[in-house]
Amino acid sequence: MRKWKWFGIALGVVLVTAAVAGVLYGKKMKMLVVSLKSFRNENLAHTFQHTPEIQPTEKISRGEDTFSFQKEDNCPLAKQFVFADCSYETEAFLADTRTSALLVVKDDVIKYEQYFLGGGEDTLFSSNSMGKSFVSALLGIAVSEGYVQDIEDPIGKYVPEFVGTDLETIPIRACLQMASGIDFDEDTDMSGFSMRTLLGSPAMKVIAKYGVQEAPYTYRRYLSINTEILGAVITNATGRSLAEYMEEKLWKRIGTAHDAYWTLSNGTELAMGGLSVSLRDYARFARLYLNGGSYNGTQILPADWVQDSFDVSKAYSKPGANHDAYNAIGYGYQWWVPEGDEGEFMAIGVYGQWIYVNPTSQVIIVKTSADPDFMEKDYELKHVEFFRAVAHEIGKE
Repeated sequence: MRKWKWFGIALGVVLVTAAVAGVLYGKKMKMLVVSLKSFRNENLAHTFQHTPEIQPTEKISRGEDTFSFQKEDNCPLAKQFVFADCSYETEAFLADTRTSALLVVKDDVIKYEQYFLGGGEDTLFSSNSMGKSFVSALLGIAVSEGYVQDIEDPIGKYVPEFVGTDLETIPIRACLQMASGIDFDEDTDMSGFSMRTLLGSPAMKVIAKYGVQEAPYTYRRYLSINTEILGAVITNATGRSLAEYMEEKLWKRIGTAHDAYWTLSNGTELAMGGLSVSLRDYARFARLYLNGGSYNGTQILPADWVQDSFDVSKAYSKPGANHDAYNAIGYGYQWWVPEGDEGEFMAIGVYGQWIYVNPTSQVIIVKTSADPDFMEKDYELKHVEFFRAVAHEIGKE
C-alpha cells in the first residue's frame, strides 16, 4: 500500500494556493485544509473514527435483519510471532502499530474483540483502501445482473471520457488487477490528481489525460485511479451511485448491524477508499467471501466471481511480481493474496487497516489502526505472519 501523497502537502503550500484561488475556491480549499489537519499523526485515530463528521459522505442504510455473531470471552492471542527470523511480542506489536481495534472471528464466533484509542462496537472505522474490495464486489454484482457485459470489455465502452484517448481500449479486468498500464505514479501523481478533482474537475476527465506506459497485463502497478475507473464503470452501467447500489445489492442483504457512509469527492463517492464501517460489519462483509458469496442460502455474489477474485496465477498477479517490494503480496480482483497454501486473502488500507481471511482455519481478523509508520519495510508481510499466528492459535481450540 502506498501513501496518498496529497495528505502530506505542506500546509504553507495550501495557504498560498488558497490565496490565489480566492473566493472562487474558498469553500473547497477550506475543506482541503481541514483534511490535511485531520491527517496529522496526532489526529489520525480521531479522524479514522469520525470521518463522516469531517468529510461530506453519503449514507448507506443497513437492512432490517442483522446477522449476529456468537460472542465469547476474549481468548488468549498468540503471545508472539516470528517474521524474518525475529520474534515479536503480540502486545508490543499491537501498540507499536497504533492498533485502534482488533476482532477475531472463528466459525461465526467472536473469539477476541478489543478497542483502543477511543473506539467501540458502534464506531465506524475508515476503510481507506480496504474500500477497494467493496468496489470489486459491486462490480461482480453488476456483471451478474448484466449491466456490465464482460470484464474484458474496454473501459471506453462505459466511460465516455476515455473515448478517443489512449485509455479507451484498456480492459476492465486490467483495472481490477492493477495491470492497466496507465502512465500514473501513485507516489508522485496522486497529489495533483486529488487537487484537481477537489477543485471541481471530474475525476474521469482528469484520468483521461494520462497516457499509457505499457500494454495492459504487462506489469502490476498499484494505482488507486484504477479503482476510480471501476467506480465510474459501475455507476455509468447501472445508473446508480455507488452508495445507492451498495445499499440495495449488498449492505441490506448481508445482515449488517450499522449504517455505513461513503466519503464524497467533488460530489461523487471516492471509489479508491472512502467507506466508514463498523468492525463487525467489516467481518460480515468478509464472511460473505468466506462463504463463497452466499448469505443465508442466497447467492449475493456469484461463486465464480469470488473464486476468480483470488486467482493470482498470472505472472503480473503473483506474489513478488516485477521483483517489486510493493508487489510482495499477490493481487486479484482488488484483494491481496499472500503466498501460501491456506487460501488466505486480505483487504488492506493505508495507515494500517486490515481484513484478513483464512479459509483453512475459518478465521476472519479485522484490524484497524492509526499508524503513521505504515510505510516501513515489510510492513504488510510482517502483518501476514501476525495474522497467521493468531489464526493458528485460535485454530487449536
